[in-house]
Amino acid sequence: MTPTLVRQHTPHAGAAPHVDLRARARDWSEIQERMLVPLYEAVYERLDLGDGTRMLGLECGSGLALLMAAARGATVTGVDSRSPELLTLARRRLPSRTPGAPGTPEVPPGTPGIPEGPRPHGARGTGTRGGTARIVEGSPGDAMDPSAPAFTLVTAFEPIGCLAGDSDGLGALLDGAAPLAARGAAVVLAGWGPPERCATTSVLRVATRLADPLRSAGSWRPALRDDLEEVARRTRLRPDGSGRVACPFGYADARSAARGLLSTGLFDAAIAAAGQEQVDKELAEALHPYRRPDGTVWMPNVFRYLIARIP
Repeated sequence: MTPTLVRQHTPHAGAAPHVDLRARARDWSEIQERMLVPLYEAVYERLDLGDGTRMLGLECGSGLALLMAAARGATVTGVDSRSPELLTLARRRLPSRTPGAPGTPEVPPGTPGIPEGPRPHGARGTGTRGGTARIVEGSPGDAMDPSAPAFTLVTAFEPIGCLAGDSDGLGALLDGAAPLAARGAAVVLAGWGPPERCATTSVLRVATRLADPLRSAGSWRPALRDDLEEVARRTRLRPDGSGRVACPFGYADARSAARGLLSTGLFDAAIAAAGQEQVDKELAEALHPYRRPDGTVWMPNVFRYLIARIP
């Protein structure tokens, strides 16, 4: 979240933990990814996204943000270079098609803003109103289609302000995407809100503490007030508005919460340093204050978004 936290696999000292990448991708798409749905909805409403929008989603993961944009009539392209397993899930949700072709995207049950069940051919949400849906493995340049118009919207919904150096990676992605977008096109950046407004902060600190002395390599860090503006400045984008959105992390139980958080990859360095058993134990303890009497886990969070423009 995605994504939600970030899904980073950064190099660090120590043995890399064994990870079932398919299981992690499923946990991300089924549990964690939907946590940023309120952010997606707020941005789409503000930009009046719909027919005529050509959207490029950077680090698209398993594609929920793309699916929600397609449901509003946008033509969507997603690009990601990190996880073939997540892209496989994205392709299942958004099979490539041409206007008028049959087919219905796979909608996760309970996704806010998207009705469940099959849709009739041509109905809102099939993706046929906006044209084709493309999922591309690689860098933004791999999403170039010389026969298609330039993108009118570029989204980078992967929140920054969570890992040391994550804004550097975002800047490189934006530099690659800018030539594909029309002049004046909107670029959406997302980031964590103030730590004091994000309950998940205390849980993420577990990962940093257990990973010590590996903190210099991919460790969690608190969000800074001007993270997004700094990225826009470095990539020569023109800021054009911002906002904050409440995105609580809600889970059916503590086990689901642990699976969702571990699917982000943020705890990999901690697992390598302290072992899976120790991470599981301390993660459960960190989640305990957020367990409600019915067993569910609820952590209020606030995320920021910045809308900038291609000069």
